[in-house]
Amino acid sequence: MKVDKPKQETATKLTQDPHSIRTEEREKVLEVAIGREVRTFRRKKEITVAELAQITGLSIGMLSKIENGNTSPSLTTLQTLANALSVPLTSFFRRFEERREAVHTKSGQGVELEREGTRANHQYNLLGHIGANASGVIVEPYLISLNAESDVFPTFQHGGIETIYMLEGKVDYRHGEEVYSLEPGDTLFFDADAPHGPEKLVKLPARYLSIISYPQNT
Repeated sequence: MKVDKPKQETATKLTQDPHSIRTEEREKVLEVAIGREVRTFRRKKEITVAELAQITGLSIGMLSKIENGNTSPSLTTLQTLANALSVPLTSFFRRFEERREAVHTKSGQGVELEREGTRANHQYNLLGHIGANASGVIVEPYLISLNAESDVFPTFQHGGIETIYMLEGKVDYRHGEEVYSLEPGDTLFFDADAPHGPEKLVKLPARYLSIISYPQNT
């Protein structure tokens, strides 16, 4: 006699919460931050990866993984690198630990300015300011469009300063440990070296201008 086997469930429940920065993501951010500092200090000493490998006894492959944020170095390894680069061990955690500034300006609350050469009926609003050296700066403007099929990704991270101006829809946008509710007319101006990105798409479609500025490498 044939016995029907119970049907197996084909649907898999999602266990990940896309609206939070998970532990492994934060660990990845730390690895990247450490790698950037190791690379920065090595270049300041004007030595190559091969030369640093010879000084520390670490392999070139391991150093490459550390600088690219692809591995989590042990404290012993970090102490070895700190000694070789003549820097405190804590300096490798500087970018991860330091406070990142952000300026959130609600619609209509910008500081109105009269600039030289202002034309009739042209109104200028200062939407935010973070002190930076403007010489040798590269600017990349983007129009970001989000729909129901768009993923949320609150852990973008790159150098420079970024300005977001909300045009349409509503988005909860993460910067570091803070989440800002952005509606049309709102501006978010922030240090882009902290983890950031849309965490929750509240009202779609959503569109916003993203202007990224960073110093040109010399």
